[in-house]
Amino acid sequence: MSRGSHRAPGQALSRRVVLGLGALAAVPAAVAGVQQVRSRDGAAEATTSPGRGATAPSSASASAAALPAAVAKGGGTVGFSRGKAMLGAYLDLSGKTATQSQALRRTQLGRSERIVHVFFGWGDTLPTTIAGLPDDGIPMVSWRGATYDSIIKGDNDDLIARAARRLKAMKRPVLLRWGWEMNGDWYAWGAAKNSNDPAGYITSWKHLHAIFAAEGADNVSWVWSPNWNSSPVADWNTYAALYPGDSYVDWVGVSGYNLHHETPDTLFGPIYQAYGTRKPIMITEVGAVDYGGRTKADWISLFAQWVEAHPAIGGVVWFDTDTHPGYDERWRIDTNQQSLAAYVAMARSARFSG
Repeated sequence: MSRGSHRAPGQALSRRVVLGLGALAAVPAAVAGVQQVRSRDGAAEATTSPGRGATAPSSASASAAALPAAVAKGGGTVGFSRGKAMLGAYLDLSGKTATQSQALRRTQLGRSERIVHVFFGWGDTLPTTIAGLPDDGIPMVSWRGATYDSIIKGDNDDLIARAARRLKAMKRPVLLRWGWEMNGDWYAWGAAKNSNDPAGYITSWKHLHAIFAAEGADNVSWVWSPNWNSSPVADWNTYAALYPGDSYVDWVGVSGYNLHHETPDTLFGPIYQAYGTRKPIMITEVGAVDYGGRTKADWISLFAQWVEAHPAIGGVVWFDTDTHPGYDERWRIDTNQQSLAAYVAMARSARFSG
């Protein structure tokens, strides 16, 4: 699936392509994104990020002091247990099949991934099986969207119904992350690409939800997943303006990458504050740039501390790949021994035993 590039404010947007993990074979290209756009003035969504190599160990504890009470239950068919986080990844490693990649990580981590993340395009046939999925694994299907008008008018009802039947045929709980990062201006399903109309996104979401219900796809757990910050910054493009409502969302997700020395609280604190008392939170895409030395390892350790201090976090899904064409950073967790060791320590901790 082609993915929008990371960028800092004012930089041009490039495009690149990665392959999703197919069910039994390669799947058609699908758009996904890991862009980050920091507001120039810091705004309400940002805090001061540490300098190069800094770990800012007080970040997690400082933010925890002011946290609201965490949600105690939820998640739909993919159940949530407060204080226990599932760990998973989008995993695509050069020269390895999906099954081989999972086997490598299982050996390195001493455990299996609980969540296996795959990407599909709007017109793709969604999977009924996922290659390399552990026996107790949970698929997370990120399914790209379409323009609001085409959904609301019913032009895609057959396609949506087919998707519902395919995921129903998995006969296991599955996370569906439809139309992610809708608060960015880089996707056809973003409000910025649909006449700045957040109501259209919500109506589209509910339309899909109704068709899935009519098809009996009650094994699907719905993941609403904005980007950590909005582009553009506008009243119509906020979390609140784009939220479909508690009755239509099982998990609140968020994408956030350490690209410009952001702390975990900069990336994930606002969504936690906004929804952590109402819904379990899932960090649906996360990764860290390696600035040399222990910078990547230290950020992973800092992130683990932050999750430890935030009990409504019920899932973390890493962007674990080295096959991301057109981008220099290799996102895989084992780019160096220090980073791998930090990730292994996180994966084996009690906090990530969900």
